[in-house]
Amino acid sequence: MKISRKKVKSLLTKSNLPEADYVINPYTGCQHGCIYCYADFMKRFTGHVGEKWGEFVDIKENGPETIKKINPNSTIVIGSVTDPYQSIEKKEEITRKCLQKLTPHQPKIEIITKSSLILRDINLLKQFNNLKVGLSIGILNDRYAKELEPNAPSPTQRLETIKKLKKAGIHTYLFMSPIFPEFSEIENLIDEAKNYVDEFYFENLNVRANNQKAILDFVAKHKPELVNFYRNLAKNRGYWDKIEKDIREKCDEEGIKYKIFFHHGK
Repeated sequence: MKISRKKVKSLLTKSNLPEADYVINPYTGCQHGCIYCYADFMKRFTGHVGEKWGEFVDIKENGPETIKKINPNSTIVIGSVTDPYQSIEKKEEITRKCLQKLTPHQPKIEIITKSSLILRDINLLKQFNNLKVGLSIGILNDRYAKELEPNAPSPTQRLETIKKLKKAGIHTYLFMSPIFPEFSEIENLIDEAKNYVDEFYFENLNVRANNQKAILDFVAKHKPELVNFYRNLAKNRGYWDKIEKDIREKCDEEGIKYKIFFHHGK
């Protein structure tokens, strides 16, 4: 793992996300090394062309110091293209320092992570008047997840983390992302978590040039009969329309709050 320290002009970046004004990414790169991650497109802009995603992290060491006046009506997402609680955060505490800087301003905060390290900051999280935490789980099977997300905590650990956050009074959601057809066990995951999350978010797998080989290799190893299906998945809008319909029917029937962020390749 190549670790570098960088100075930044500002950690607060205007957001392209529909429901956020700004994003904060305390690190560039991510130690989890998820084979499907779309965020490796950033290598073009951060001087990491040619480096393998998951094998480098830049620590934005002065990032918290750049957080100045914040409009309390603004919404900030922490962790849009990196996990703010990846393992290096345990030592560096960049995310923790950011939260300490943000607390007096009381903006709306949303944190997305796969890591149980967030439990370290429960007392700090509870100081925000408007905060929610999403745990990303795309696949329920721990064995499959270990291959797809080699350095991330297991889905079982993440479910336990959600339980503890909810018990602490923090608004939680399970971000089922990405959904892997015939692997993700959507209904089972909803049933497993519905009693201790406030809502669910859903996002489909998007097979792109950057991740296609790794995804097809995974599918070929475990369900080779699905390789051609996955190869054409980006064009198969009808499949995702059906999955979306099934999710809506189940959640509506059970009174589950949810949002669907499906997108389709061309």
